Amino acid sequence: MRNADLVKRDLKSVWHPCTQMKDHETLPLIPIKRGEGVWLEDFEENRYIDAVSSWWVNLFGHANPRINAAIREQTEQLEHVILAGFSHEPVVNLSERLIEVTPEGLNKCFYADNGSSAIEAALKMSYHYWRNMGKPGKKNFVNLGNSYHGETLGALALGDVSLYKDTYEPLLMEVITAPSPDAFNREAGESWEDYALRQFEGMEKILAERHDEICAVVVEPLIQCAGNMRMHHAIYHKKLREACDKYGVHLIADEIAVGFGRTGTMFACEQAGISPDFMCLSKGLTAGYLPLSVVLTTDTVYDAFYDDYETMRAFLHSHSYTGNPIGCAVALATLDIFRDDNVIENNRRLAQCMTDSVAHLADHPNVGDIRQHGMTLAIEMVKDRTTKTPFPWQERRGIKVYRHSLTRQALLRPLGNVVYFMPPYVITEEQIKHLAQVATEGIEIAVRD
Repeated sequence: MRNADLVKRDLKSVWHPCTQMKDHETLPLIPIKRGEGVWLEDFEENRYIDAVSSWWVNLFGHANPRINAAIREQTEQLEHVILAGFSHEPVVNLSERLIEVTPEGLNKCFYADNGSSAIEAALKMSYHYWRNMGKPGKKNFVNLGNSYHGETLGALALGDVSLYKDTYEPLLMEVITAPSPDAFNREAGESWEDYALRQFEGMEKILAERHDEICAVVVEPLIQCAGNMRMHHAIYHKKLREACDKYGVHLIADEIAVGFGRTGTMFACEQAGISPDFMCLSKGLTAGYLPLSVVLTTDTVYDAFYDDYETMRAFLHSHSYTGNPIGCAVALATLDIFRDDNVIENNRRLAQCMTDSVAHLADHPNVGDIRQHGMTLAIEMVKDRTTKTPFPWQERRGIKVYRHSLTRQALLRPLGNVVYFMPPYVITEEQIKHLAQVATEGIEIAVRD
């Protein structure tokens, strides 16, 4: 089969996500035949380094032999079973392992299908908890400016990226938005930490004045991934944990994209030394293989639902594929690799290579910022470096970087005018240097008048 053959069939039948389909009249659609390690290969043997981990999910490369083996073994035993009234060994093993590796106090695991579903479950749990505790007036949620938490209606309401949210505004619940600690907006000479502390004043004011009506604050720690990979200091979350405790408000940590080593520690919350009341995990949970998500929460939350059925205090929320055994087996294999292969330590070396590989862009007249947390690095293109004036979004400068990358054996899919690296952890230093060279070339092409 040739690439063009599958593309022709695809465009007759498939509606692709997050895509203006008319773009594919001029923008190439790339059909992939196989993957191995960091590489994706099309039907004509062109190869591409998967620099974005196939939407931030792939941790240990495509067609990883250890994960493949775990899938084969599990499919020979049990492919799926209802998790209401039944159980199975993979979901018990995975729950025990997750409790071991996540921050202290997260002792109960509730499973769902994907990241948005995990956010929805956490929102409902928080609201229902306060209802069970005799506080039905607590029904609002607080988010951060520039946040993103998914595409289902509850999760979308918690976001603040207009590109995704504005069209559906009439369908969404109202939320309270606190100023973002995004360090891109700090004053000249102001540190990330000082800016985060200054921005926290807005959150403190909201909680002080409105805590009686607030169920929870929902945050994506350290990186606002879909918000153009904007980043902030961990001190914000330390202060937020203290304030949530003070005012009696839950803290929901969305670690769907930033968990499992993406920020330099296993979980981003570790860098603030905190435990949230709810932690939502997905994406890297199954190393890019299968949809699976989990909400971890505390015994305190769990106990508020534990009662006789007639009280109607139970959390009657479900998904058909909750706790799927094959997904759980994959997640267990993922945790085994973290345990056995010194992943977090090895990532520090790779992260330093990423830093060094783009250092030459620091003074580029059209680079407004280079920012990094661990294995996520972002380069923001701007029209004017001094004022950080952005290019008009209608010019779609990032697409030019993307087009160029495809000619240079790389998949770099920018967010607007932000070029970023979020590669699988099996990438080599030479491959990182290649991505940096491709990004540099692409930026030069993109910023030309």
